[in-house]
Amino acid sequence: YLVNHLHLPHGSKPVAGKTVVDTQHGLFFVLFFTIVYYLITRWRQKIRNSIPFHVLTMIELAAIITFVACCIYLLVYLGTTLVHHSHLLDDEEEEEEETSGCVKKDVVILATEKETVTKEEEALIRAVVAGRIPSYSLESKLGDCQRAAFVRRMALERLTGKSLEGLPLEGFDYESILGQCCEMPVGYVQIPVGIAGPMLLDGKEFWVPMGTTEGCLVASTNRGCKAIYVSGGATSVLLKDGMTRAPVVRFGSAKRAAELKFFLEEPLNFDTLASVFNKSSRFGRLQTIRCAIAGKNLYIRLSCSTGDAMGMNMVSKGVENVLDYLQAWFPDMDVIGISGNYCSDKKAAAVNWIEGRGKSVVCEAIIKEQVVKNVLKTTVASLVELNMLKNLTGSAMAGAVGGFNAHASNLVSAVFMATGQDPAQNIESSHCITMMEAVNEGKDLHVSVTMPSIEVGTVGGGTHLDSQSACLNLLGVKGANEESAGSNARQLAKVVAGVVLAGELSLMSAIAAGQLVKTEQFIH
Repeated sequence: YLVNHLHLPHGSKPVAGKTVVDTQHGLFFVLFFTIVYYLITRWRQKIRNSIPFHVLTMIELAAIITFVACCIYLLVYLGTTLVHHSHLLDDEEEEEEETSGCVKKDVVILATEKETVTKEEEALIRAVVAGRIPSYSLESKLGDCQRAAFVRRMALERLTGKSLEGLPLEGFDYESILGQCCEMPVGYVQIPVGIAGPMLLDGKEFWVPMGTTEGCLVASTNRGCKAIYVSGGATSVLLKDGMTRAPVVRFGSAKRAAELKFFLEEPLNFDTLASVFNKSSRFGRLQTIRCAIAGKNLYIRLSCSTGDAMGMNMVSKGVENVLDYLQAWFPDMDVIGISGNYCSDKKAAAVNWIEGRGKSVVCEAIIKEQVVKNVLKTTVASLVELNMLKNLTGSAMAGAVGGFNAHASNLVSAVFMATGQDPAQNIESSHCITMMEAVNEGKDLHVSVTMPSIEVGTVGGGTHLDSQSACLNLLGVKGANEESAGSNARQLAKVVAGVVLAGELSLMSAIAAGQLVKTEQFIH
């Protein structure tokens, strides 16, 4: 009875075709338990009568053989039953997956962050998908930036058929980026932030946040910071501070273009132009005007101070004021564009390399001989030779513009990402020439980086976001400096140059020691 019902679902009845099998199973169990009872009884009798266990009668021998045979049968039977039931369970799971698969495809793929969609949100999603409501208008329509991002995200998933699972939506202040940092958001990207330091720069210690996904970059920079610290620290000097914008204007002849050039470069006219420019901001102050002619086209490069802001918007407003003023004196002037690429913004350009843009900084340190050997695992002579052949000669052979370094852009980008700078301006901000020279009778190493166009700010752009603001606060340069306008931004530029110095020193040492690929050495 038990064996027969092992094969049946709960509540089912045995079929008539199994009667013979049931009889066989019943006989087997009767025989099995009878033999077990007989052997146990004989075992007890032998103990009482002190009869050796190995002395067997023919009946006892037959009982033992039968018992072994029953055990073998039982093991085979149970194994077959377990396999049978496992197949039944697999079949049931496959059926469940098939029946629920359609529902999962239609529902789950769309709800990556929010389990339920309200009727209002569902209507908005369908309207966006159908094109009846522009995606960019959701914030103003809903008055809730978080819900607008959610609706836009759901609509995008339905339009593309692609899931955005893995791209976070919750946990971000979308109000803080409205009209400033990003339009039509659907989430945010996570970038890990590591800390290098302490970096001893101009007698102060800095713990430098670095946002990066490149393994060993922070560890390598940290080693460079250590080498600089134990050698007495680094020194930095701000050489120039001025953001530029260069509109392009056109005349009917090259002669008229030249006349405007002479007018702008006349020292007697500078004060008037400066007063017109400076009306745009209480921080923006016109510094210089440089002009370049290409036929009848004139490129006017204006440079101004911008306080603690990076200053692109500030200088652009001042340029508009100047152009309006010039239009009255030169009515035949045709303004082609407020930016004529002579600025030059977000491009590798010789004008930035030579004239500078943003903050121009030089940073230096003398690394002691023992530090070079024990911390950097190389020699002064090897570093000097490598720097000449790689950073100077090699870059010249490649026709580099401002790229006379090992990996300045690595460090600049990492600090930019952590502190809310414009990552696209990493291009000109990474202009750098790294110099290495043996000093003190060849025992110690003098290393320096000269960076003529570091474009940073501590107000505006992404600097006001919570995480980026926290990183600026760690450096002691959060927001505007109330006592000395522009001091925070200038200090940040010096920190960038100091980090580049540390990164250059460590990477060049790894290459000189033949350990570039052996990333384990960066950990120590």
